[in-house]
Amino acid sequence: MQDIPNNGNNSGNKRIAMLIDGDNAQASLIEKMVAETSKYGLVTIRRVYGDWTTTQMKSWKDVLSTHAIQPIQQFQNTVGKNSTDSALIIDAMDILYEGAVNGFCLVSSDSDYTRLATRIREKGVFVMGIGRNTTPRAFVNACEVFVFTQNLIGEKEIRKSEPATPGAEVIAVPFDPLPLLKNAFDISVQEDGWAFLGTVGGHLHRLDPSFDLRTYGYKQLIQLIKAYQDTFEIRVDKSRHGPSLIYIRRRDENPA
Repeated sequence: MQDIPNNGNNSGNKRIAMLIDGDNAQASLIEKMVAETSKYGLVTIRRVYGDWTTTQMKSWKDVLSTHAIQPIQQFQNTVGKNSTDSALIIDAMDILYEGAVNGFCLVSSDSDYTRLATRIREKGVFVMGIGRNTTPRAFVNACEVFVFTQNLIGEKEIRKSEPATPGAEVIAVPFDPLPLLKNAFDISVQEDGWAFLGTVGGHLHRLDPSFDLRTYGYKQLIQLIKAYQDTFEIRVDKSRHGPSLIYIRRRDENPA
């Protein structure tokens, strides 16, 4: 099972407003986006924004009723200007101050939503984002959790959907997670040199909201740690009355 970040504000009983920028989100992924968001709570508000008079929104029309999504019309009054983000931001602020939800999921790869995500967090409300791996880092870091869309689809589907035309978007090679793992360990380490794996996992998502084990082909954090056994040593404390506790420590700081 995919590890879910536990940073104190991610309990699964939240009421979440899912607001989708239809201009740069994939309708074909809506089922998986709803499922991903549902890990953190009940998606009580579902809206997708765009100019429904254009052919660009046709793919969304086919999934609206199936997933109980409300279409919000926003005319594109000026060529080259995206008015969808303004409508989404205004609605998000109204929902925020109405207090009908205690979580938001912003589906977009647009940096224009950076300030919105920051403002929501300032109110102590959980905010996650879903977007492509080309999403600007400022927007990613403004969220508590950010999920890249390529992690919502399997490898076979990725190969099928990879565009063959020159200049088209490609799936980026993931960054080496080792520096991030070391940073999370350093924050979590106890006086005896060991760090509880669950604590390390929580700090990983605080350091990088987009950290996702699926990016590296794993479902559990311990699997990723085992891939770096030259760097980390693993200790399992077995218990008769509960689950085993897993600890790790740096080998390079604890020479034999």
